[in-house]
Amino acid sequence: MTIRVALVDDQQLIRAGFGMVVGSQADMEIVAEAANGDEALRLIPPANVDVVLMDIRMPGMDGIAACAALTASTDARVIILTTFDLDEYVVSAIKAGASGFLLKDAPPEDLLHAIRTVHAGDAVIAPSSTRRLLGRLAELPVTSGAEKFDTLTEREREVLLLMAQGRSNQEICAQLFLAEPTVKTHVGRVLAKLGARDRVQAVVMAFEAGLARPSQ
Repeated sequence: MTIRVALVDDQQLIRAGFGMVVGSQADMEIVAEAANGDEALRLIPPANVDVVLMDIRMPGMDGIAACAALTASTDARVIILTTFDLDEYVVSAIKAGASGFLLKDAPPEDLLHAIRTVHAGDAVIAPSSTRRLLGRLAELPVTSGAEKFDTLTEREREVLLLMAQGRSNQEICAQLFLAEPTVKTHVGRVLAKLGARDRVQAVVMAFEAGLARPSQ
């Protein structure tokens, strides 16, 4: 299956560079380009886009607002690309529905891996941002919604809490002595029961419900 990708950035040279990287892959194609969030909302829905590479700072509607609008009205998954590795951007992007956050200077192979990972239903956060992101999530006020977690089994809760520590599937396998397909199954069930788009959204929900804390 070909992954349909959209590029949203106000700098044409950057769009051209990302376009060359994405276009070189047999399983990807660029189907839409936009210079700001307003254009993205006009062009992306009819193009049936799978993954959007979205800049944050753009004239008119910025990337955070465009991300929120697209994830609310389409099935497209958004990867935020920025030159600014700032905590508030990461948290804002995730709360707006982004499934990925990468710096623009990431190696091309990391970008391609992120596109495929997000398209497969998982999430990607730049390694330099992950630890600080978890710290910021820990500062979120506890809200309602804890009842959603009552449907999780004990093992599924264990997996979710390890996800909340930023552990990868391989690390969860090692800690719980489980095979990777088994962990993937548990992660999938956690997402389905919580109605979460991906593991990052599930972790945000766990922090907001007070279920997860950095010490766990």
